Amino acid sequence: MGRMTDPNVPITLTIAGSEATGGAGAQADLKTFQSLGTFGMVALTCIVSFDPKADWGHRFVPVDAGVIADQLEAQFACYTVDALKVGMLGTPVTIETVADALSGLGEARPAHVVVDPVLICKGQEPGAALDTDNALKQHILPLATFVTPNHFESMALSGMESIDSIEDLAQAAKRIYDSCGAAVLAKGGVRLAGAAAQDVFYDGTSLEVLSAPKIGEVAVSGAGCTLAAAVTAELAKGATPFEAASAAKALVTRGIEARMRSNAPFDAVRQIASA
Repeated sequence: MGRMTDPNVPITLTIAGSEATGGAGAQADLKTFQSLGTFGMVALTCIVSFDPKADWGHRFVPVDAGVIADQLEAQFACYTVDALKVGMLGTPVTIETVADALSGLGEARPAHVVVDPVLICKGQEPGAALDTDNALKQHILPLATFVTPNHFESMALSGMESIDSIEDLAQAAKRIYDSCGAAVLAKGGVRLAGAAAQDVFYDGTSLEVLSAPKIGEVAVSGAGCTLAAAVTAELAKGATPFEAASAAKALVTRGIEARMRSNAPFDAVRQIASA
């Protein structure tokens, strides 16, 4: 069927989990897509809710693999997707299902595949989490054109035992690029010492440090989802990878600033609109 919407509006897709409070996951992705002027879709991979009776741990329910495949089949039959984001997948079966669907598109696969590599699901047993991590590295990372790992994920993907400085983070970004050939935005955020929240962009040629003043010393839930979704939307609109990374960093910084002023849950779209 091809494109069913205004041909001037880019089409974006997130393959991700539902996060019930709306501040992260597919809900945050869709709000970010819309705020940046794209038509957003979601293929749900799992349903996650926090458990207020158990120290706010994750309750994790995977979506049946056949249902995931059906969603993707319908979306790619109805729309020409300009850029897609892969977020939380959660199980090896889900990872293989998504990888098969994307690989099966051949030349019709979107030019931009942004992978936010959620390596650890807090609702899983350690063995299952490791299996999921290995499956993601094997099946999903080779399909990526852009990767947005956080501090922990940068260590896991680069094989580095620690990342304590911006120089370490740059080395991690280079190693990740070498492993998959995708542009990398490695996020240091609040994890690195100093007054600035620093991230490193590397695309095999250009290495750039993106810096903004730290806003607090605690990582904000949902910020990583929003950043990767913003990268996806900007790429869909025609930005270069570095332009997309810079715009996404600015959007999330404004969202966190607004959150701190309002003392509300993180929602970059709502908070920027009301700032």
